[in-house]
Amino acid sequence: MNELFPALRTASSRTALRFQDRALTYGQLAAAAGALAERIGAERRVAVWATPTLETSVAVVAALLAGVPAVPVNPKIGESELAHIVSDSTPTLVLAEPDAELPGALAALPRIDVAPYESGASEGVGSEVVLPPEPGAEAPAVIVYTSGTTGRPKGVVIPRRAIAATLDALEDAWQWTADDVLVHGLPLFHVHGLILGILGPLRRGGTVHHLGRFSTEGVARELGGPGTMLFGVPTMYHRLAAEAGENPALAKALGGARLLVSGSAALPLTDHQKIKAATGARVVERYGMTETLMNTAVRADDTSAPGTVGVPLPGVQARLVDESGKVLEASDGETVGEIQVRGPNLFVEYLNRPDATAEAFDGGWFRTGDMATRDAAGRYRIVGRKATDLIKSGGYKIGAGEIENALLEHPGVAEAAVTGEPDEDLGERIVAWIVPASDDRPTPTELADHVAAQLAPHKRPRVVHYLDALPRNDMGKILKRGLHA
Repeated sequence: MNELFPALRTASSRTALRFQDRALTYGQLAAAAGALAERIGAERRVAVWATPTLETSVAVVAALLAGVPAVPVNPKIGESELAHIVSDSTPTLVLAEPDAELPGALAALPRIDVAPYESGASEGVGSEVVLPPEPGAEAPAVIVYTSGTTGRPKGVVIPRRAIAATLDALEDAWQWTADDVLVHGLPLFHVHGLILGILGPLRRGGTVHHLGRFSTEGVARELGGPGTMLFGVPTMYHRLAAEAGENPALAKALGGARLLVSGSAALPLTDHQKIKAATGARVVERYGMTETLMNTAVRADDTSAPGTVGVPLPGVQARLVDESGKVLEASDGETVGEIQVRGPNLFVEYLNRPDATAEAFDGGWFRTGDMATRDAAGRYRIVGRKATDLIKSGGYKIGAGEIENALLEHPGVAEAAVTGEPDEDLGERIVAWIVPASDDRPTPTELADHVAAQLAPHKRPRVVHYLDALPRNDMGKILKRGLHA
């Protein structure tokens, strides 16, 4: 890996980035990012006000070209969390779009407004562009802060090596080429939207069409045009599944895509089934984390049952371990263990947290905290987080994910989450949190009987709560700790 973006070296007229009606060719992107890279080359770290815009994309590419670690910042971030991130990462500069009003902790920093069209360079099709020499593979590329659900957010230091390894492994798994046009509307302060969704197409020499903000209309328009791939999270696919059956244009657009990819959380089986029925297309899933980038993926040529996250990517090793740390050899699709991974996709450290970094590893294996099963073909199925989704009830170890899928198959359930709570007799009892599909909501007994018939009696919910909506973060993940609060 000498260069992250070889396509930038030739000032091509191919479109690299398009955000609604604004676009940059590879030539324009090379000129804009190259000029900005020269200006920031002496900085220690730069914060990026990560709005879903061309400016954010140019800023991050410029930082990568300059070899300066970028710290993407969520524009919806709270004051105390922002203050922590700024004090922890100590950026010497902030990059933002010209009209952005920055909050206090960032406003106090020196600032450069990113202007994608003001580099003064021509496209020069076919000519070689002179860009700064890129640093080595182990150099820090981006520092992405975790959600902080179990304490203050930790800065995950991701090296250039991990970005290249993950994107090249996905090229293999998804047959991703320069001819692909990726469509998505994901935020750009997270691994999914930024590294996979922006840097992925640029490493391939392809194109990304960002919707600015997700909408089913935008997906139909872009996939009905040049779009070949769609990246989304389950909440997006849930909306697409609900509408595709009644919207022929959307169904046709989804059915014509080369690849539909869902990530960041498990996609319920009901949404897999609805999209397949309405469009003839299937959605593939992949599994990754901020600390590991991508670990597994369903391959483009794999026709396996929906609900798995596929096999380990090239170069990645994965294993399941029990609570004592013993490696589980079972590949029966039933035995639950924690996933541990190792490979070139892993982060370097948690910034300023050697204690947390050491705790996260079992030898050279990263402890993901995610629970999964593995089938005979080596495909993994995520059943939930160890801290919130593994329920120990009546001597059984139960994954919340399979109960949630069973609940979602009930016609009276629109959304579902499952957690455990202490029980003197069972150890933990299963609790269901339900958003009803209508005012005529199913009774707790009806839901318990439904789950018992679908799965097994010991997996039925003992307590049912009804909500108007489930609490979710910016990536659509259900915030289960917020349910009990």
